[in-house]
Amino acid sequence: MKKLTITRPDDWHLHVRTGAILKIVMPHTARQFARAIIMPNLKPPVTTVAQALAYREEILQAVPAGLDFSPLMTLYLTGATTADEIRKAAECEHVQAFKLYPAGATTHSDAGISDVKAAYPLLEAMEKNDVPLLIHGEVTDEACDIFDRERVFVDTSLTEIVRNFPELRIVVEHVTTTEAVQFVQSAGARIAATITPQHLMFNRNALLAGGIRPHHYCLPIIKREHHRQALVAAATSGNSKFFLGTDSAPHLTSLKEAACGCAGCYSAHAALELYAEVFEQAGALDKLEGFASFHGADFYRLPRNSGTITLEKTVWKVPAAYGADSASVTPLKANEELTWQIAQ
Repeated sequence: MKKLTITRPDDWHLHVRTGAILKIVMPHTARQFARAIIMPNLKPPVTTVAQALAYREEILQAVPAGLDFSPLMTLYLTGATTADEIRKAAECEHVQAFKLYPAGATTHSDAGISDVKAAYPLLEAMEKNDVPLLIHGEVTDEACDIFDRERVFVDTSLTEIVRNFPELRIVVEHVTTTEAVQFVQSAGARIAATITPQHLMFNRNALLAGGIRPHHYCLPIIKREHHRQALVAAATSGNSKFFLGTDSAPHLTSLKEAACGCAGCYSAHAALELYAEVFEQAGALDKLEGFASFHGADFYRLPRNSGTITLEKTVWKVPAAYGADSASVTPLKANEELTWQIAQ
């Protein structure tokens, strides 16, 4: 196949930051995706509808003229979140969900939830108001090995959440393990998951073998090969519970290539091309449209996009960085060749 045209896709898990980085990365997303679920873990976090609407305007200002892109906002769930704010979110057309970060699990998660059970009254209010819950599914117990933190969260906290709130719509974000895939597959129709390009492409050798590669470091961390294979099987299966969520997470290159580098892979520059390579290698290019364009919209109860986007079988080289030297972002697959490219 030399050309592939699909319905214009959406990104159901995206970080775009603020300020200078936002201006660097926003054009990459807007040129290929019609919509994106925007993560709220800024400093300070986006915890109210008013803050989300202000952030939305900043994002729209960074979208290049002539591109049609709609940011879908989320609120950061904290111990201070109120039932009234949940009601306001349910009534606001621009706010789609709340994000639950276990405190200390990832970038800017310090304000997150330290005791999931203590947040049950908030989850009850979300269930009542039919507001989806997006979960970073990892425990933060220092005694738990970092490669096991998702599995343990699924076995404990997630299982109990689903049991106690059967009508709550839940997206298990950036699943990385066989156990998480199996949980989503066996759960009811209100449970879904996003899958990132890096977790489909890499196992942990790509992070650690032959030297530490900081631009492959993300949380949840990349796992063993059998987990990667389970993710590819899920993404390419046609199962509507799984859909595209890049978790593209830009950091300044200087902060990634540091003694204590930041977690996050920047993939928005070539997100659809990266997914296309994975689906092609799996012999499942015919399943890419559902994964990228239909499943997420259906789960969020939003209309499917009407436009299309075309990918061409063209070899091109990913730049070493985007932005200026003082504010540059190193992309996933920097200085490497990709085999699909969005048609101009």
